[in-house]
Amino acid sequence: MRPARALIDLQALRHNYRLARELTGAKALAVVKADAYGHGAVRCALALEPEADGFAVACIEEALELRAAGIKAPVLLLEGFFEASELALIAEHDLWCVVHSPWQLEAIEKTPVRKPLTLWLKMDTGMHRVGIHPKDYHDAYQRLLASGKVARIVLMSHFARADELDAAATEQQVAVFEAAREGLKAECSLRNSPAVLGWPSIQSDWVRPGIMLYGASPFEAEQAQASRLQPVMTLQSRVISVRELPAGEPVGYGAKFISPRPTRVGVVAMGYADGYPRQAPTGTPVVVAGKRAQLIGRVSMDMLCIDLTEVPEATVGSPVELWGKQVLASDVAQQAGTIPYQIFCNLKRVPRDYIGE
Repeated sequence: MRPARALIDLQALRHNYRLARELTGAKALAVVKADAYGHGAVRCALALEPEADGFAVACIEEALELRAAGIKAPVLLLEGFFEASELALIAEHDLWCVVHSPWQLEAIEKTPVRKPLTLWLKMDTGMHRVGIHPKDYHDAYQRLLASGKVARIVLMSHFARADELDAAATEQQVAVFEAAREGLKAECSLRNSPAVLGWPSIQSDWVRPGIMLYGASPFEAEQAQASRLQPVMTLQSRVISVRELPAGEPVGYGAKFISPRPTRVGVVAMGYADGYPRQAPTGTPVVVAGKRAQLIGRVSMDMLCIDLTEVPEATVGSPVELWGKQVLASDVAQQAGTIPYQIFCNLKRVPRDYIGE
């Protein structure tokens, strides 16, 4: 059986969720959208449900998957609904729902629902993606109350640059939010992963830890609280071939690597079809047989090559960590010119094994 595997440490996941709670003293929605950032939404939610205040997903399809698996905790739809007909399912399955656009507000006013809804009213404080304009926020809040279809409203916004700890944008967004919501007596939710870790002064009754749950830092530089995170996913495989090359020989498609010396080359069962980034360059770290090594040449669809010259004990069958506790996913992502969010979510084909139940 092909040895490529993603090992998911559920105890590390729980540790990271508890850290979000510890740092904020707030209630926390565990963000498990995009199949828990590639970690397996159902298994991650089941592991967290005994202590989680709730979960957040992108859309109703993801929420219904959790409900079908027996998850009874609150589930928030971060993108809200896409058509008014979904409101019946939202009420039936007791889902919470973000309202971020005027058309959604109008749909709630016009559509019968079987019971009052818990709605999170999103304000656009400067990211300019989705959200109610600050000048319209009070009116939207009052319209929801007047509709008679609301059990509770939580006020929310989303930060565009909280991962930049020296940028003024986050404080500016907070100021916009506080000014626009003045006089509204409701809980609020502002802090995402970087704000949980790096912006302790921001008040937030609810926090929404996402990438930090999975043990990856949202910051490019080292940050004290992010260093307490535990990696949840270990992407691993094995060496399937070893060969000795003299100096001056090309390796892989396009001859992007030419051996500068006699080189011992290992081939690993892992490639871009598995979700490993094709753009990862020569020098991207791996650990083989417990020792640091590096990628060489271009990543292929199902295989990649590594330099085993300094790891003479490595042979066919030796274990390889592509990222995990010894090689941070953020380091691989940085080498590949992307972010951990993307490389986690790209792992569609690799089977997952779970530990720490």
